[in-house]
Amino acid sequence: MKLLKYCPHCDRYTFEDKCPACGRPTVIAHPPKYSPKDKYGEYRRKAKLRERGLN
Repeated sequence: MKLLKYCPHCDRYTFEDKCPACGRPTVIAHPPKYSPKDKYGEYRRKAKLRERGLN
């Protein structure tokens, strides 16, 4: 089963690893599965805040 992927550079969705329009790499369009026992969730949230410049 292939997952839907997204090109953040040209805002297109595809199933390919590279965007057919611009040729740049795509990222998975779905968020990771939620788990209440996520031992890395704290670090992921901190990284997201750092990336947005809120921390």
